[in-house]
Amino acid sequence: MTTSALTLRRPVHPDRIFFPLMCAVVLLVTWLGFAKTYYAAGMIHAPLPSRIIHIHAIVFTLWLLTLIVQTALVSARKVQVHRRLGLWGFGLASVMLVVGILAATDALRRGMSPPGSGLDAKVFYVVPMTAIAVFAVLIAWAYAARRRPVEHKRLILFATIMLLSAAVGRFPYTITPMGPLAMSLIFLVLPAMVVAYDLVTLKKVHRVSLICFLILAVETIGRIPLGQTPFWIKFATFMQG
Repeated sequence: MTTSALTLRRPVHPDRIFFPLMCAVVLLVTWLGFAKTYYAAGMIHAPLPSRIIHIHAIVFTLWLLTLIVQTALVSARKVQVHRRLGLWGFGLASVMLVVGILAATDALRRGMSPPGSGLDAKVFYVVPMTAIAVFAVLIAWAYAARRRPVEHKRLILFATIMLLSAAVGRFPYTITPMGPLAMSLIFLVLPAMVVAYDLVTLKKVHRVSLICFLILAVETIGRIPLGQTPFWIKFATFMQG
């Protein structure tokens, strides 16, 4: 009796399916948000308002490409290569923080506020700045948890989702008209997908997923009220000058 035809295959872990799919969702949301103004407009030849915005777009696109490569390496079980490339990723994240602040401040100085939002540029400044702050916290946490893969990959995914608030915020001009509440709900669907995945696969919500979801929800709901406080207006006035 031969067993040569009976090949035992290691079952595919759900993470190897879910996290690449989430990368695809991240790319789709980014494309839908920025296609008209950047990706389908020539990228480096797109008519962006300033040089720092071009740099911002390039650096954040590199982050997305790095995320795809890193996820593919893990799925292919190339963990050592993934870890070595991780140093590049964390260095890039540090650059993103600086470039993100410069780009947000450049928009503030140009008086940029989404058409139809009714927000003063100083109030709207809170949106990119809080997103950058949350991204910084989650990336620092991800670095500290780099030897704990279950936590690490969730933190990287949530940090990337935080950056998508800019793409979702452009949906009224790239997809269909929608109000702030609809945009907030669409944005929160993304972290909710991670929570739902935990419930299905772990039978509970992972501690990291719960904390990150709450952070993103508080940031989404509380940023505009924060931006309307005298403290924030004074801070934005200082940065504007």
